Amino acid sequence: MIYHFSFFLPAVFCLLVVISALCGCVSSGAAAEEYFSIGMAYFDMGKYAEAEKWLNRARARDRTMTASEYNLGRIAFETGRFEEAARHFESVLKRDHDNVLALRAAAYTRIRNGDIEKAEELYGRLLVLVPESADDGYNHALVLFAMKKFPEAEEVLKNNEFALLENNDVLLLYARTRKEQGKVEAIDDYASWLSNNSDAKVRYEYAQLLEMHEHYARALEEYHAAHAALPAGSTDPSKPELRFTIARLLFIADSEKNEGVTELRGAVADGFEDTEALEALLDDKRISDANKEEIRMIAADMKRAAEAARAAEEAAQKALEAEAADSIGADEYDAAEFPE
Repeated sequence: MIYHFSFFLPAVFCLLVVISALCGCVSSGAAAEEYFSIGMAYFDMGKYAEAEKWLNRARARDRTMTASEYNLGRIAFETGRFEEAARHFESVLKRDHDNVLALRAAAYTRIRNGDIEKAEELYGRLLVLVPESADDGYNHALVLFAMKKFPEAEEVLKNNEFALLENNDVLLLYARTRKEQGKVEAIDDYASWLSNNSDAKVRYEYAQLLEMHEHYARALEEYHAAHAALPAGSTDPSKPELRFTIARLLFIADSEKNEGVTELRGAVADGFEDTEALEALLDDKRISDANKEEIRMIAADMKRAAEAARAAEEAAQKALEAEAADSIGADEYDAAEFPE
């Protein structure tokens, strides 16, 4: 948004007038509320160092201690000092155990500094106080998902069913929690999400789920669609990895055909290098002997190519070292022949 200076100036001017007036009062022994007001005026202007100074003064006075502590936490959060912010918010909670604002802020801050176990405990307390909060429920479920507590995450999301229908992020997290539990119902969750959204990695997850439940034809369709939509530099999965996945499924879905061989050679040509994944195919009893023989040949070709690449790299390194040695020798000769 673009602000015109002529409109913005009065608001800043008013804040400065308020601060000036309050500073005039505090010089003769102000009340805590005045310190707090000055601190918050600076906070609203984004002058966090000044705000911190006045709020610390206000915190020393009992009447504004909780509000000042909370807003010092907000300043610490805004300036990236997440551990300090969490200490401020949790200090408020020591005096006011059920303070919803402090609980929410402390829980979210613990996510930001990576303390997910503490965040999970705080969100658990928060949702007892405000069980109807979809946003807090979503964040709590995210934390539980990160902790691999998938049934618990699903249960939290179920308590916000209206959000599952209205919020794409909530629906996707719900699909993922059910996928991690191997639930076939997750197929419908992913299909619902993809009917209104487009994301190659989510489509890849959906294809994995379909394959898990042996819907091979649909899984192949989704893998192909994900591969087509995946940007060239993507990772997890990369395009060559996804193409290998398609080849692997073709070997399994129709072991009598050699479409998997064509796809696998394409994956290798695109840069697929995971020889362990390739060798694992040889232990899969669902793959035909004829296709396994082709896989062995491709693995042998990969091994020869890797050895040739290593040899070329070693030769190039030796050439560089020889060139450097020659250069040093020439410098020494010049120094001896033409001393300063």
